[in-house]
Amino acid sequence: MRIGELAEAVGVTTRTVRHYHHLGLLPEPERRANGYRDYSLRHAVVLARIRRLTELGLGLAEVRDVLADDAGQDLVEVLTELDADLARQEAAIRARRARLRALLAAEELPAEGPVSPELTALFARTSAELSDSPMAARDREVLALIDTAAAPEERERLLTAVGAIVASPEAVARANEAYALLDALADADPADPRVETAARRLAECTPRELLPDPPAIDHDHSFLRALYADFAPAQAEAIRRALRLLTEET
Repeated sequence: MRIGELAEAVGVTTRTVRHYHHLGLLPEPERRANGYRDYSLRHAVVLARIRRLTELGLGLAEVRDVLADDAGQDLVEVLTELDADLARQEAAIRARRARLRALLAAEELPAEGPVSPELTALFARTSAELSDSPMAARDREVLALIDTAAAPEERERLLTAVGAIVASPEAVARANEAYALLDALADADPADPRVETAARRLAECTPRELLPDPPAIDHDHSFLRALYADFAPAQAEAIRRALRLLTEET
């Protein structure tokens, strides 16, 4: 058989056959006097086995190990590992589908989504209670970041603390006032006297549970530097002062 006939017989492409030659998976036959390779039935048998193994999900390095083992013991071991890996993938897919179903069942997906069901529910509550301001939108973005990056216990602690704000009409009023003061600083100078007022209002409405334990804040930390840089100078100064007030108070 020529290479095209071999490839057609096994159901692969000639490019695949050449790739397997290059990797040493399929021995190359010697060329005949006319320059063409002459493939035997043995080549077709080996190529068909390679195809079956790759369709099971084995990588080509694993296929090489299986083909090199005459006793077949490695094949059992490799297939067992493959089965365990597929089981893990199956469980992960089920979990992802469950999360997708929960997101699709929500009445309204948040603009920052997809986020966890817990944060989706919190956003649904905050959208009804808190003002729709640029600073509120920034807060939602930070919460989405925490939802993704924080450890589960830390995420639960922070989301619980934020949820407590929405549960209190007084806390909601203070938060909306702080948002309005911070929004007004978008084009202000950091020395503007309104910065101190905004800082104090922000400190007043920030749950103490949001502070680290112990409540020591490194304002030169890379995350805080990035946070400050994302705001207008006067807004960043107000946030910086609010954090100082909270740590001094605690």
